Formats: sequence, C-alpha cells, structure tokens
Amino acid sequence: MDPATLIAALGSGLLIGAILGLIGGGGSILAVPLLLYVVGVVDPHTAIGTAAVSVAANALLGLWAHARAHNVKWRCAFMFSAFGVLGATLGSSLGKAMDGQKLLTLFGFVMIAVGILAARKPTRIEAPDVRLSLASAPILMPRLIASGTGVGLASGFFGIGGGFLIVPGLMWATSMPISIAVGTSLVSVAAFGTATTTSYALSGLVNWPVAGLMIAGGLLGSTLGTRASQSLGQHKRALALVFATVVVLVGAWIVWTGIGKL
Repeated sequence: MDPATLIAALGSGLLIGAILGLIGGGGSILAVPLLLYVVGVVDPHTAIGTAAVSVAANALLGLWAHARAHNVKWRCAFMFSAFGVLGATLGSSLGKAMDGQKLLTLFGFVMIAVGILAARKPTRIEAPDVRLSLASAPILMPRLIASGTGVGLASGFFGIGGGFLIVPGLMWATSMPISIAVGTSLVSVAAFGTATTTSYALSGLVNWPVAGLMIAGGLLGSTLGTRASQSLGQHKRALALVFATVVVLVGAWIVWTGIGKL
C-alpha cells in the first residue's frame, strides 16, 4: 500500500469517527464515497464491503459507552437485530447481484434522502420505560419484526450502518425516548454491518488493510469528536445542518455522474 492510500484511509476513518463523535450518528453514510473518491477503491462493491467492516467496528465502540450509561434496551435490540440481520443478508445478496454503477447511483439518491432527514429537527418523545415482556410482546414484537426487517434490507443493500433509519424505526416500534433509541440502535448497526461484511467477504469483496486503517482512524476521530462535542454542545444543531448539506451535495454529485455513465 502506497503512502497516499494509507493517509487517505486513515484520514477517511478519522473524518467518519469525528462526525459520529460530534453529532452522534450518520458519519457512516460517507464511508462508501470516501473509499471510492478519496482512498481510490475502484470497484463499488468492494467499497461497500469494506465500508461495512468499519461501520460494524465503530458501532461496537460506541455501544460500549452507551451500555455503560444504561442507554440500551437489550431485548428490543436483539429482536430488532435478529430480523434485521435476515433483511441485511438478503439485501447484500441483492446488492452484489446489481450492476455496480447502478447500485452507486441508487446510493446517491439514498444520500440525498439521508441528508434531508438529518436536516430535520428531531422530535423528542418522552415515554414510560419500555420493556419487551410477555405482556408487551403482542404489541411490540410485530412492529419490531417489521421495522427491523425493512431497515436491515436497506442496510445490507447499500452497505450502510442504517442508524439514521434504525433510530426512528425503534421509536416507531416501541415509543422509547430518542436517547435510549440511539444507544439501542448500535446493537443493530453492529449486527447489520457484520452480516453485510460476512456476505461481501465470502465473495472476496473486502479490502481488509484499508478497512483496518479506517477503523484505526475512526477510533481516533471518535475520541476527538466526542471531546469537541462537549465544548460545542450549543452548536450541535448547526453542525448537523452542515453535515446534512455535505451529504446532499455529495449524493447529488454521485447521482449526476452516475446517470451520465449509465
């Protein structure tokens, strides 16, 4: 690996980790375009498979912190994740079967949608403590199964963490507060990323050295971003809007160039 690629991979991971630390999610949506246009990965399928590795690793790192803060509803998370993994496995198989350029163009449209969602002011729901039990299962399980499967399908198809979909999916299914949904979502992000990684790795579509460098950069970036978040707490909304704008612009550029190549 040449020095330029090494620096690009580390820098890309650092940027993704910093975004996660600053605004609490969404940075993984930039992993695929960074791998393609900054690191220099040529094949879109390899970029998706490699991105899934770093997505899963970053989620596990974040999950540790949220678990220590008791922000994870484990039963809800496991039910959502179990059916989400089935969806992610199917989605990754469909994604691999699609032409790489067409898949990348669709990914651009997803980025635009993610940017628009990220720009919206989140609605905070204050609800009683949510527990998946024998009493609540008839209400919660059908929603967790439906939401988990759908989100997992999208996550596997595009090779993204899906946190921007998992959080509202969990809130819709259980009415849990957003602070708990964010922590709980990381179980699914890690599970979906692992399922997608396994599928792509079995097809030889993961660049492991680049994935390792992105994970290392992400660890440093997450630490720096979290520290910066403490001093920029009053400006998180502005940071989220900047992130949303970048995602929309990058997505629009991918769509524009992709349509020209089709």
